[in-house]
Amino acid sequence: MTLNALILGLGLLCATGLAGAAGGSDSPSSSTWSAGKAEDPAIQTAKGAIAAGDYASAQQTLKAALASDPGNADLHNLYAYAIRKGANPDMQLVFKHYNEALRIDPKHRGAQEYIGEAYLMTGNLPKAKQHLAALDKICFFGCAEFDMLKRAIAAYEAKPK
Repeated sequence: MTLNALILGLGLLCATGLAGAAGGSDSPSSSTWSAGKAEDPAIQTAKGAIAAGDYASAQQTLKAALASDPGNADLHNLYAYAIRKGANPDMQLVFKHYNEALRIDPKHRGAQEYIGEAYLMTGNLPKAKQHLAALDKICFFGCAEFDMLKRAIAAYEAKPK
């Protein structure tokens, strides 16, 4: 491989990572849900509902999709997200589905980030930092999910106690 080819390859890798970084943790990016895969129609529908702030519809869509595809880490991750962002989130159910996503795919960047944010919601900073450390290992060249969880942790630590 020539030096120019290597530089071009690294440039493309960086550009791909920056494209995924455009969405914030309140605005799920495609890299958070299903990097490199064709997107499931249920995920597309749920993301539309989430964008409209209709977390209940997203939850219904994802719960039905999980009934027929329980081994899909992306569905578990997005379902937990929709529950967490909705009114009166059942945190036990949130953790159940994030943990299932991570059992299926331990390197699922979105689930690692979002479970860290969920731990911050429950005041468990050490667990959030464990997931930040996991993302640090998973994202060798850095990734948006690591950056977003790191910012969330910094904001949590900056809050007056």
